[in-house]
Amino acid sequence: MALTASSNAQVAADNAHAAAGSSFYVGMKVLPKAEREAMYAVYGFCRIVDDIADDQTLPIAGQRVALDAWRHDLRSLYAGGDPGRAAMLAGPIDRYGLAEADFLAVIDGMQMDLEGLRGPDLATLYLYCDRVAVAVGRLSVKVFGMEKAPGEELAHHLGRALQLTNILRDVDEDAEMGRLYLPDELLTQVGVTTRDPRSAIAAPEIAGVCQELATVAQTHFESAGRVLAGKPAGRLAAPRLMAAAYAGLLSRMQRRGWGPPRTRVRVNKAALIWLLVREGLFA
Repeated sequence: MALTASSNAQVAADNAHAAAGSSFYVGMKVLPKAEREAMYAVYGFCRIVDDIADDQTLPIAGQRVALDAWRHDLRSLYAGGDPGRAAMLAGPIDRYGLAEADFLAVIDGMQMDLEGLRGPDLATLYLYCDRVAVAVGRLSVKVFGMEKAPGEELAHHLGRALQLTNILRDVDEDAEMGRLYLPDELLTQVGVTTRDPRSAIAAPEIAGVCQELATVAQTHFESAGRVLAGKPAGRLAAPRLMAAAYAGLLSRMQRRGWGPPRTRVRVNKAALIWLLVREGLFA
């Protein structure tokens, strides 16, 4: 299914509009037009499948069908058939050599969400992070023009750091949706025996679990920082910005503390722009 020039323009506009609501938007805006539009498309895809997994107005069977439809369209696109809704990704895939496996991994991560995660073991938690964040990182570093080895290393460390930070930021919101991403081993270690999300996060001992996970995230931020400090080839403004912004978010949560009740800490877009100026992240 070929897209006309007008439909291409509409898809690009829709992707940009969806991205504008994201804390990653400022990071994407610093990219040149072609790379920026590719990242908008990748983000648009991620947003759509995430919304499917989060749509609690649908029965789980309906959510599964919707995710499977995306799998079908992606496989058809890569096989040269009718891409259906995945046509929005055709340009970026052709231009930057984006891997089918990474898009499918993101969908598999969303499948884990809708099937329910309640105190997963560490291996399952890291698998989830790798699917919903590291896979997106691998897509992104190709758009940024990074070489394979440093690009994959950055995707691994920054993807895990960002996702663990998101988990810590959203612990209360996720519990309201029946989800508990905090790992079984750490919950058991501090004596939290329930895996009911609301009950678990209300336990005073949960602060120790969150701090332990924050330490893991901080280690990944530091490893990502070492990759970026090596100045590998590629457009590094966007990952440098997001690393700085989310490391700052993690630090603010650590200062706030992890015990209930927790006030939600947000990425401030004005602060992101200030980071652009302060760090000289324009190239």
